[in-house]
Parts: sequence; C-alpha cells; structure tokens
Amino acid sequence: MTTLILALVAGAVVGLALGGLGGGGSVLTVPALIYLLGFTPAAATTAALLIVIVTSLTGLVAHARDGHVRWRTGGLFAMAGIVPAAVSGALSVRIPAGVLTAAFAVLAVVAAVRMIRPRAPARCEATSAEEYAPDPADRTDTGRAVRAGAGLGSVTGFLGVGGGFLAVPALVTLLAVPMTAAVGTSLLVITVNSTAALATRLTTPTSLDWAVIAPFTAAAVLGAWDGKRLAAKVSTAALQRIFGAALIAVALFMLVDTVV
Repeated sequence: MTTLILALVAGAVVGLALGGLGGGGSVLTVPALIYLLGFTPAAATTAALLIVIVTSLTGLVAHARDGHVRWRTGGLFAMAGIVPAAVSGALSVRIPAGVLTAAFAVLAVVAAVRMIRPRAPARCEATSAEEYAPDPADRTDTGRAVRAGAGLGSVTGFLGVGGGFLAVPALVTLLAVPMTAAVGTSLLVITVNSTAALATRLTTPTSLDWAVIAPFTAAAVLGAWDGKRLAAKVSTAALQRIFGAALIAVALFMLVDTVV
C-alpha cells in the first residue's frame, strides 16, 4: 500500500511538471523510481521513458487543443534527435550504475539552473498575436534545429529523460518560438525522442515492475492535465523556481549517495 501511495504521489508531481512546464518531469521520474520505489538505475531510466511518453502525449493533446504546438518546427527538431536517441539508448545499458546515476545528477543540476535562472522577458512571454501566429517553420534555422535536436536526442537516450527542460529554452532562444508555444511544442519533441530511445532499450531484457509503473503513469497523466490548468493561473517563472529548487535537492542527494 505504501508503494502504491508513493507511486501515485510521485506520478502526480511528474505530471504537473510536464503539463505546466513542458519539461522537468522525467528528471524527477528517475530519482523517484530509484529512491522511493526501489528500481535499479537501468530499470528506472527505461521505465521513465515509458511514463514520460504516455504523460507527454497527454499533455501534447491538451496544448494542441489550444493551438499551442508548432508542429512543423517541433517535427524538424524531433526528427533530428531520433537516431542519436536510439544509439545512445542502446549504449546506456552498458554503463555502470554509479556512472549513470552521477551523470543523471549532474544533468539534474543543469536542469534546475535553467529553470531558476530568469530569462529575458521578450523571449519568455508572447503577445496573443505571437501565441496564435501561423507556424513559422519556413523561417526556422534548419541547421540550428538539427544540431539542437540531435544533442537533445543523445541526452534523452542515454539518461532516459525526455529533455523538455532543454527543449523549451532551445525552442525559445534558437528557433524564436514564443514561450507558450514552446511548452506545447517541447512535448512533441519529448514524445518522439523518448519513443526512439525506448524502442532500443526494449531490445535488451529489463525487469520492470508494472504494478508500480501503471499507477505512476496514471497519476502522471492526470497531473499533466492539472499542470496545464495550473500554468494558466500561475506564472511560468514561479513554477520554474519551485521545480528548480526540488531538482537541486534531488541532484545533491543523488551525488552524495553515489560518492558515499
């Protein structure tokens, strides 16, 4: 019963992060599975991909209904990451658990800093006209999109994270996507990259506890819808600070645990 409650609570938090911020959920999923629910690092990163795929797809539908997804721009970004995600996903299962955990902790710190650090208002917020403007894919810098997408795909496959915390700032700063649209578009990128990474991982036998994964995923899906509504009521900066502080605490704990 305790395990079920922990899975439901952790899943809800992950869903809130993905639905409200378009990222950060998978960075919380892996440590929750390892330290709260007893998964090994390899099993946790694989299970996290599955959970994030389902949750991100749910959030994507919600944002798409509001017209907050730049399909062509996000598609180009995501396609560039498919092969790197698949290759790095296959390689990650050969990495020692301690190294994988330490690398994940470092990435969590990077994610937290990106969430907490203020961004230029002009790039973070968009006017109503910008939010609902036609997809500007014909003005997208293809080279930048491909490079950023490939890098994100590598991170997704190797560490089992969706990479939304990297995708959102990349979409905003490199591809000039308004913040509101970047959150929804990042969910498209997360779904595609995570699916590619999961496909290669499933070729290697991994024991997964579906009695934990199922309720975790269900709670995350419901949390994603709540996160979408929460984002409309609370400023993005406030949400980022909250989740950023949580990530720093988690990352420090993981680093200490790895060293000790």
